[in-house]
Amino acid sequence: MVAGEASGDLHGARLLAELRRLVPGVRAFGLGGAELRAAGLDAVADSSEVAVVGVVEVLKVLPRVRQVFAALLAEVDRRRPRAAVLIDFPDFNLRLAGRLARRGIPVIYYISPQVWAWRRGRVRTIARRVDEMLVLFPFEVEFYRRSGVRAVHVGHPLVDEVPRLPSAWDREPAAGEPYRLALLPGSRRSEIEAMLPAMLAAAARVAAELPVAVTLIRAPGIPEALLAEHLEAFRRRGAGDGSGRGGELPVRVESEDRFGAIADSHLALCASGTATLEVGLLGTPMIVLYRLARWSYLLAKLLVRLPNFAMVNLVLGREVVPELLQGEAEPERIGAEALRLLADPLARARVRAGLAELRPRLGEGGASARAASAVAEVLARARRGAAAA
Repeated sequence: MVAGEASGDLHGARLLAELRRLVPGVRAFGLGGAELRAAGLDAVADSSEVAVVGVVEVLKVLPRVRQVFAALLAEVDRRRPRAAVLIDFPDFNLRLAGRLARRGIPVIYYISPQVWAWRRGRVRTIARRVDEMLVLFPFEVEFYRRSGVRAVHVGHPLVDEVPRLPSAWDREPAAGEPYRLALLPGSRRSEIEAMLPAMLAAAARVAAELPVAVTLIRAPGIPEALLAEHLEAFRRRGAGDGSGRGGELPVRVESEDRFGAIADSHLALCASGTATLEVGLLGTPMIVLYRLARWSYLLAKLLVRLPNFAMVNLVLGREVVPELLQGEAEPERIGAEALRLLADPLARARVRAGLAELRPRLGEGGASARAASAVAEVLARARRGAAAA
């Protein structure tokens, strides 16, 4: 099993737990983080070592990526697994799928690369290297079948993982009560470096106009020391606008009950990614932000053809939550958008009504169990083939 980032680690752990229930005694090894290790994965390396976004960012960790890739293949040759489950992380996993296919190992791909959004040519590579694609969205099945890829719709695991919780907006804040603001800067070090300083400065701008309590959500696998370093740097330089509020703005770091903290927030500033679906399922209004290194951004502009970049808006089919990309994702603009949403009940109501459609769009619960069942079938076929041989 190979998961290269926090969301894949979590979804892979749920799948592995269900698989161990269906196939007692199954053993798994590969690349993952704390969640997969807790579920029983014998980790060859930790996914946090290779989880970055963008072409320029990847170059910084490329030597370690190559080492991890070689170590995985060495373990494959030593252990000869009956099947491989590759989770998202396409640039790494599609290359790995080619090496596994040459070795005759069935490849199951869980959580499709967004080939329907960009780099559509990769679907031909998938058809050659992947035996079965387990997809989260119904429309992906027909897309893959047209290209000769066996695809199974299992649903989205977040439907089970994100609980239904009371919203902070179930009761309007009393006079003088602070608005609660959640910051979700991402699950990769490179995302946090790019987004957290702007989020903190934007929060300080909001605090200059309204009483605010800020909660910084620490994603699984992100070291506490990294966030502490950014918070200390923010306090030393103030808000960056001469107000000096950086030293005064209280920020609480939350890692144990992130869903509860998000649901208890009036607004979230959220880095683009799976976290936007989590925030959306909890019904918290959000502003979705993203920044890439300049060359990564220019390349993405050439390759991506989508009306929106936030996953929550893509699933809903329209822009329900505001998106600020690249140069727009700067403190003054973020702060102004946050103040607009906090002060405008009608705008908030429109956002919340749109987010209420998200859970039905993602389908029924039980995705991890269905994915595990599909993997168990592949393992059973592999066992029958080995017995016949």
